Amino acid sequence: MKHYKHLAWMMAIAIAGMTVTACSSIDNEPEELFTTDPVEKATLYVCGISESGTRSVGDAQDVLFTEDDIEWFNITTREIKFRNMDEPLYRRLEPYREIKFCLGDADLFVVSSFVSDFHSMIFTDLVLHYDVITDPNHGHYFLHDCYPSQFIDTDEVKANIKKRVGQWELFTYYLESKGKLRK
Repeated sequence: MKHYKHLAWMMAIAIAGMTVTACSSIDNEPEELFTTDPVEKATLYVCGISESGTRSVGDAQDVLFTEDDIEWFNITTREIKFRNMDEPLYRRLEPYREIKFCLGDADLFVVSSFVSDFHSMIFTDLVLHYDVITDPNHGHYFLHDCYPSQFIDTDEVKANIKKRVGQWELFTYYLESKGKLRK
């Protein structure tokens, strides 16, 4: 009987020790801080919209690039510097009618067209411009409010700029929070 009494005490101590260890390991886990900032956990990505207007966010082929592909964005010139990719971005963009910038589940804005220096059409809404003439050895990408730039003062372009102000601020705020914004 004396033997069982010691065994019972050892088991009680072992169980208590495991309980204390389990509780202390939970306490050592970093607490997730409460935040009211909706962009802190969101991911910036851009997907293609085909001629039919459909897109599939979950489909890897429709995601053209993410925030990880962006090295920096210059708010003054609106140049987007991309990291080296497996396939040049201009080739990824070719099959799509439009591209949509998204932040998490929210749509930021739609780029009406992807244009290069060789386009002769006029675009009065946001475009992703691939500039190959200024620096032929390295193409540069810009988000412009219109193309060509001499149409910036038209009423239609001004109205489009005005309707995007909030989304543009969110876009630049997010890139700044990630350390990817240049001024």
